[in-house]
Amino acid sequence: MTLATILLVVLAALIHATWNLLAKRAALVGPAFVFAYNLVACIAYAPWLVWILAHGRVAWTRHAVAAIVASGVVHLAYSLVLQRGYQVADFTVVYPVARGSGPMLASLAAVLLMGEAVTPLRLAGLLAIVAGILLISTRGDVRAFARPGGQAGVRWGAATGGLIASYTVIDAFAVKALGVPPVVLDWFGNFQRFFFLVPFVARDPRRALARMRGHWHLAVGVGLLAPLSYILVLGALSLGAPVTIVAPMREMSMMAAAIMGMLFLREEVGPARLLGCAVLVGGVILLGASG
Repeated sequence: MTLATILLVVLAALIHATWNLLAKRAALVGPAFVFAYNLVACIAYAPWLVWILAHGRVAWTRHAVAAIVASGVVHLAYSLVLQRGYQVADFTVVYPVARGSGPMLASLAAVLLMGEAVTPLRLAGLLAIVAGILLISTRGDVRAFARPGGQAGVRWGAATGGLIASYTVIDAFAVKALGVPPVVLDWFGNFQRFFFLVPFVARDPRRALARMRGHWHLAVGVGLLAPLSYILVLGALSLGAPVTIVAPMREMSMMAAAIMGMLFLREEVGPARLLGCAVLVGGVILLGASG
């Protein structure tokens, strides 16, 4: 794995944390906000998509089309399952389980289905990143898993992690084996989510517009940054970076989000989160050394 691909993933993680910070400020808006930023993404990235299509850089085989459709469906399912998990279980359980199990399952699938190698350094880096995620998310308080919403959180978090792994492997196969350009894959995924959300907004468009009042600037920010962060990840994969490195290294966004939360939202960091950041960085260093 070259320095350029490592930098792509690190930059993607920083952008991912940034757009999540913006989205958090519009958390109460609900599906209308998701619809709005997907609309922004589809419009903003359409010229790039048209340029790629005009230059004939996409091989529209049935496998490529199937991968694009499957990616969009799994991404949509991921969003819905994650949202449902937050409704019925503890955030402090669902989120760390999802973000921790996702790269682990994606790495396992890459080994079994794509023949990627697992070295001791790579395995140690993956485990360190998962440990760092747990420390950052739970602030070192593992009692969250024993609370009433804890078991449900594990189930919904694991289901979300499975979907993260699924779209990671599908998208990696699409860009690495089928040659689908990252922008094309991401744009059509955004378009599918936009299309499926239309009925929810169409039921009461006035209410949707009312809920979006004062949040359009956030939707524009998320609509521009969210696709860019994932396009960079897909770009790293298309350059040959292994899923077993890229998937866990993406979780550097957890550290960036913790720091941004401290600086901009005045959230408490604490010793456990600082230790988690250090462990996560150590895991990224091990992954970089293993590539």
